[in-house]
Amino acid sequence: MRCARLMMMASELRSTRDAFGEAVVKLGERFGNLVVLDADLSVSTKSDCFAKRFPFRFFDVGCAEQNLIGVAAGLALSGKVSVACSYAIFASGRAWEQIRNVVAHDNLNVKVVVSHAGLTNNADGSSHQSLEDIALMRVIPNMHVVVPADYFEALGAVEAAVRTRGPFYVRLSRSKTPVLFGEDYRFRLGEPVVVRDGCDVTVFACGVMVAESLRAADVLKSEGVDVRVVDVHTIKPLDAKRVLRHARDTGFVVTAEEHSVFGGLGSAVAEVVSEKGVPLRMVGVRDRFGQSGGIEELMKEYGLTAEAVVSEVRRVLGR
Repeated sequence: MRCARLMMMASELRSTRDAFGEAVVKLGERFGNLVVLDADLSVSTKSDCFAKRFPFRFFDVGCAEQNLIGVAAGLALSGKVSVACSYAIFASGRAWEQIRNVVAHDNLNVKVVVSHAGLTNNADGSSHQSLEDIALMRVIPNMHVVVPADYFEALGAVEAAVRTRGPFYVRLSRSKTPVLFGEDYRFRLGEPVVVRDGCDVTVFACGVMVAESLRAADVLKSEGVDVRVVDVHTIKPLDAKRVLRHARDTGFVVTAEEHSVFGGLGSAVAEVVSEKGVPLRMVGVRDRFGQSGGIEELMKEYGLTAEAVVSEVRRVLGR
């Protein structure tokens, strides 16, 4: 069982999109065949960091996400490692057919790295808040789906995507979130990380909900409930053996994600544990669109908080 040493969560906040900007420049220095593309959002996605360093290996296709994926695919066919950037809602929605039929069908070396995912893209409202993208991507054959929990995990996830052949969907956030890991953290594609051990219930979380799940574990500890928190950064391919082992170890499961309860992490875990009769509850968005508002206000409104995780743990334990 792999456990990671956590940093103190209380102080430092950094965004995973900033990690991408740093990582892709370093990777560009090491890999001469790396190219980056964007759809008129490079300042927001942080692909502008690569553009400034490697202007002749950066391509802005304008507000044309289908073309973004098509051009990325063409460059991949010519031997390049293509990183295509946009907001999560646009890449997964507007360009879904191109990702499926052009990139994934032929297993091309295109990495779709998206920012502004989920409700924490708070100011832009429902039209720009992607709560369905994990479901849309994990259903596509050959696609890897990765949702880093913090800045340092995002650094490792981007590097793993570039180094690993085949299509990737890497989901990043606009907002600054707690730094959970240190500079010595080593990302391992496909391998869930135990960020807190416990024996009473397992909480499988991804993205921003890993930090909320750790806060929930602190609350439940005072009630005598020992919570194991597992960071499932790789949702596809899901490590079913490890997921099932954690579920069997504790006997109860809760999932937590900044995404719809339909088709995301909760559904993926349920597909693994349901046949084994393990009780499961899900924390996620329940069949709703997003809306504009403050981050904390929205997270509370949609039940994406430590308190919501605590509530679902109590329910699954029958308390």
